[in-house]
Amino acid sequence: MAAVRRRLALGLGLAGAVCALLGVCLLVVGPVIIREQVVKNVRIDPSSISFSMWKDIPVPFYMSVYFFEVLNPKEVLQGAKPVLSQRGPYVYREFRYKTNITFHDNDTVSFLEYRRLFFQPHLSNGTEEEYIVVPNILMMGAAVMMERLPNFVKLLLSGALAGLRQEAFMNRTVGEIMWGYEDPLIDAINAIVPGLIPFKGKFGLFIEMNNTNSGLFTVNTGMKDISRVHIVDSWNGLKKVKYWRSDECNMINGTSGEMWPPFMTPTSLEFYSPDACRSMTLVYEQSGKFKGVPTYRFVAPKTLFANGTEYPPNEGFCPCMQSGILNVSSCRLNAPMFISHPHFYNADPALVDAVEGLHPSKDKHSLFLDVHPMTGIPMNCSIKLQLNLYIKQVSGIIQTGKIKPVVLPLLWFAESGSIEGSVLKQFYTSLVLIPSLLDYLQYILLGLSIPLIVSAGVLMATSRRDAAEKSPLCPAPPSPPPPASETTPLLRDAAALSRDDAEA
Repeated sequence: MAAVRRRLALGLGLAGAVCALLGVCLLVVGPVIIREQVVKNVRIDPSSISFSMWKDIPVPFYMSVYFFEVLNPKEVLQGAKPVLSQRGPYVYREFRYKTNITFHDNDTVSFLEYRRLFFQPHLSNGTEEEYIVVPNILMMGAAVMMERLPNFVKLLLSGALAGLRQEAFMNRTVGEIMWGYEDPLIDAINAIVPGLIPFKGKFGLFIEMNNTNSGLFTVNTGMKDISRVHIVDSWNGLKKVKYWRSDECNMINGTSGEMWPPFMTPTSLEFYSPDACRSMTLVYEQSGKFKGVPTYRFVAPKTLFANGTEYPPNEGFCPCMQSGILNVSSCRLNAPMFISHPHFYNADPALVDAVEGLHPSKDKHSLFLDVHPMTGIPMNCSIKLQLNLYIKQVSGIIQTGKIKPVVLPLLWFAESGSIEGSVLKQFYTSLVLIPSLLDYLQYILLGLSIPLIVSAGVLMATSRRDAAEKSPLCPAPPSPPPPASETTPLLRDAAALSRDDAEA
């Protein structure tokens, strides 16, 4: 029995030692294995798992567009506050893909990314054939742009506008406003003020977003330095843009807005947006999970569109008006266009009060990015922006009536998408499940080693004690002699003999 216990103790001890050794090895080597797995699969390399996701984005993106219809255009011309009604959403399926992918020797890759948009009637609240009353963007924009020109030039434009029957507000279909319409005003303006509107043909707010690219990006591949992967090296050959009034505001920072370097910290992330003509910084809000995948949520800080008075680093984006809107005229043909959060969320309340019909809400109008921090890959996102036109009465152009100066919302849109289906499954298995199993396994092995080694020690001690008790090489201790008694014959005879010897 003791031999069996010894063998069992040796087996348990060996198993415990092996578990402890493997646990320690995984504790030391596990993070290295996980890191190498992540690095291998997130860098821009044709052999990585994320390369196909980066090249042809498989995530179903949708762009939802909401228009602001002006309900009282005649009253606005007389100086009344605009009353707006939100229409939509008009939803478009968005496909993104990269072409002209060229790898360079300096650990960078260049590409053009194209977008294609397809209307989704079943997801929309309306059709592209619906009519909406909005400001005459070309006319009102040109009027503000010509405000400082000589009066005779403005009178010429006003006469041309009258001849073309142009008014301050127009009734156009959703499709026309989005994708363009023929307007003789374009030729008339170019004839009166050459170069004021440097384009011909159709005019539409999203005409340059469909079947077009966002410029030539050159980004780091991460092959030599994973902390630089996806970081923009240049855009259209530029290290910085020339739209703004300070070097800091002109800097091209962060990524192209699709992926970020792995092993993120809960601080902030940056990306360059060609649509906004600037770099943007989002800040960490909270940790969470998206369909089992751990994420960091990043949101826009209140300072993103703050003016230079409220946030001095933004002084370079001025001339500014109220806080909460960004003047993008410098990169939008000098047209008086502004971008903001939808419904002027996080903006100066004066902007909301200047019109009727706006209801800013964090849940509905804030943008966010949910990013897997270990890989830097977005799991779920919704980027929301609003386009606004600054309109006012311009002396000499009678079509502007008595319109009071106002930043008038035109529309807002949300580009949303999330990883799902087979892409999510592959991502979860390769970059979440396996690293998690390795992480848990090291602690399971270390946890098992303790009771195994303790059990082996107990069995070994018990076995040795039993063996010691049964060994024949150990003599039994002697028994003490019995006490003397008068009834003991031998003692009595010995006493009698002693007396006989004495008498003799």
